[in-house]
Amino acid sequence: MDHGRVKIKSTAQQEEEKRKEREKKLKIYVTARDACFSKRTEGVFDDEALQLTQQLLSNNPDFATLWNYRREILMHLETVREEDDVQKTYEAELSFLESCLKVNPKSYGSWHHRGWVSARLPRPDWVRELSLCDRCLSLDDRNFHCWDYRRMVVKMSRVPVDKELQFTDRLIGSNFSNYSSWHYRSTLLPLLHPESPEPPSPCRQPPRSSPPPSPQTHSHRVCEEQLLKEYELVQNAFFTDPNDQSAWFYYRWLLGRAEREEMISCVYVSREEERVAVAFSRPVNAQSVGLMLVLDGQPQRVEWRSVHPRFKHSPVWICDLPPGSISDVTNEHNLTVHWTEKHTHRDCALYTGRTESWCRDTATDQELFRSELSVEKTSVLQSELQSCNQLQELEPLNKWCLLTIILLMRALDPLGYEKETLAHFQTLKEVDSMRSAYYSDLCSKFMIENTILKMEYAEVRVFSISDKNLTTLCHLDQLLLVTHINLSSNLLQRLPPQFAMLQCLEVLEADNNAIENLEGLYHLPKLEEVLLKNNNISTLADLQPLASCPKLKRLDLRGNPITQTASIHLELAELLPSVTDLLL
Repeated sequence: MDHGRVKIKSTAQQEEEKRKEREKKLKIYVTARDACFSKRTEGVFDDEALQLTQQLLSNNPDFATLWNYRREILMHLETVREEDDVQKTYEAELSFLESCLKVNPKSYGSWHHRGWVSARLPRPDWVRELSLCDRCLSLDDRNFHCWDYRRMVVKMSRVPVDKELQFTDRLIGSNFSNYSSWHYRSTLLPLLHPESPEPPSPCRQPPRSSPPPSPQTHSHRVCEEQLLKEYELVQNAFFTDPNDQSAWFYYRWLLGRAEREEMISCVYVSREEERVAVAFSRPVNAQSVGLMLVLDGQPQRVEWRSVHPRFKHSPVWICDLPPGSISDVTNEHNLTVHWTEKHTHRDCALYTGRTESWCRDTATDQELFRSELSVEKTSVLQSELQSCNQLQELEPLNKWCLLTIILLMRALDPLGYEKETLAHFQTLKEVDSMRSAYYSDLCSKFMIENTILKMEYAEVRVFSISDKNLTTLCHLDQLLLVTHINLSSNLLQRLPPQFAMLQCLEVLEADNNAIENLEGLYHLPKLEEVLLKNNNISTLADLQPLASCPKLKRLDLRGNPITQTASIHLELAELLPSVTDLLL
């Protein structure tokens, strides 16, 4: 006998008691749930049903069906009670919801129901709701459910924008690493300090007599005076903790992301193919945006199609003109493309003796590639670059600082800073190796932009970007008029469907890559020569897209696995009968 000793239960006994307790709780829960479902089926909306749902939701606030039933009950009670009683009912509901949020502060159902209740309260207490949000965000400043609810409360109670901006000041001041506060700040600043559409003028607050514009419709640009203050705030953040990414993301937003004007950027007409190609400043669906073609004053019935069947939205669209309409080289023709949805158009003249013509905007760096970081004053960008360079001297391996320096250099002088940019990308790949593929793609994008700019300045239709370690292709809509492209000695694995935008391409050089997919070589009407030496073309199916190119004459496949296939000559002759110069 264990006289004087406390008897300790065995583990097995404890587990058995816990199991019985769980079964008891589950039985009570299931009984209450079934009672609720029965009442709802019978259309019963009484206080007992309200109490039953409260009992269940107190333990499991994520039961969406019960929240729906509870709303049905409350809407019924609205019809049978006086306003004061309804007010008391909903105030009790808000107190109950606070207990649910203590069980799960990120309960979708609880926050949604609270918004529903607050919107139906006869006399809502928005001060109380803002206070609740403050308490919840003090416990977890990234609770996006609470942030969403706060925005609803702010809208309903017409809290001034400047008050909310001060709220973000407090949160950021207490914790720089607060994505939600920085993001909320980015939606408030354009409302409080909008960039003036007129020439530079002092920042001014929108008139109080009219509500501020919605963040969804606003330009998201902030006046320069306020920008300078924001730069100082965010610099304090990332100089304090250079490895915290939230401030860096906000900094990139401050530097601006201007959107290109929606317009027809190029119209190309070919007399030989009797074809028109139209390039837009953004991808569109030409079959639904109201595109009309007028030839010599007469509207034409044409069928617009994207350059590749995979695209419903594309920056480049083509159509065939009626046979014989422009084929006579002794005739001059005037062509106009109308984009009726945007009330804009572009004219193009095909002169006597010319086989092709085009009308386009020059792809200058300011219009195209500086738009991602577009603060008006170059001196401001220079000052920011200087600050980031100072931080980089202190933190030479900080990836956020390096990437921001690259973006600032792109905004200031993409060609002048090309060498430094490449060096920074190399460092980024070393210090952040897990994202080296992302940096390679981004570097490829910038190198392509630079090559387009050089091509523009030289006023040629040859695009050469060999031996640049390219991993991806982009901005191909800018190459609509290119006749010769050299992509040799890179790291490309495919020619994507967007490659079909090169409607004027005659010669493609892509030797010494790792290309195994030619999907983008689709219906290129002028393509005559394709050089693919030392790539990874392995099957006849890989070459199938070339069968859609009617003028293809020369094909170099030396050094590709497909050359080891038996009877490859016969199969290629059948697939590509137009090819007269085949190198295997």
